[in-house]
Amino acid sequence: MSIIIRSFLAAFVLLAFTGCQSAYYSTMEKFGYEKRDLLKRAVTKARDEQKQAQTEFQDALTRMKLLYGFNGGDLEKTYSKLKSDLDRCTAEAADVRKRIQEMDQVSRDLFAEWEKEIGQFTNPTFASDSRRKLSDTRSRYQQLSSSLQAAEATMEPVLRSLNEQVLYLKHNLNAAAIDSMKGQANQITGQIDLLLQQMNVSIAEADAFIKTLQ
Repeated sequence: MSIIIRSFLAAFVLLAFTGCQSAYYSTMEKFGYEKRDLLKRAVTKARDEQKQAQTEFQDALTRMKLLYGFNGGDLEKTYSKLKSDLDRCTAEAADVRKRIQEMDQVSRDLFAEWEKEIGQFTNPTFASDSRRKLSDTRSRYQQLSSSLQAAEATMEPVLRSLNEQVLYLKHNLNAAAIDSMKGQANQITGQIDLLLQQMNVSIAEADAFIKTLQ
């Protein structure tokens, strides 16, 4: 696909989520993309964004563990690195939230269209089979969406805890501050471990759902 076409499609992706969904879908259909294809793309992007966020939170966890084992050195440099980890995690969390919203929008539109088109069947066998497939797909999608949203929601307490650690370190750049922060070590590392586990579940759910759309 040429750069011009990719840029054109990217512009319509933006339009789709700023109140111009009908124009977006109409244009994408001209390029051979039905809503089913668009849902697959949206789920893939949401999954990939989760993977990127997972990497950033894993890096933050590694940084926290290094901090708790701090034994001399440039503490201000350590703070700067941890602050950068927090900023990247915050940005990734926002991107994950956006991808989930986009995915949910496409799914709602697809299922509404599917439901409407079932009414066009005069053959009861076709109608029954299509209705069953819609129900199955909607059920699998709801499981996926719930899993992604659960992981996304778990990011918020982790970000709050990370932010408190970063702020405290900013205000107290000394070894005593590290000792005080160690008291929260189990809590925050436990939070991040739980988040990473939930992300693994949601990523697996996304992979399974994508296969059903192939």
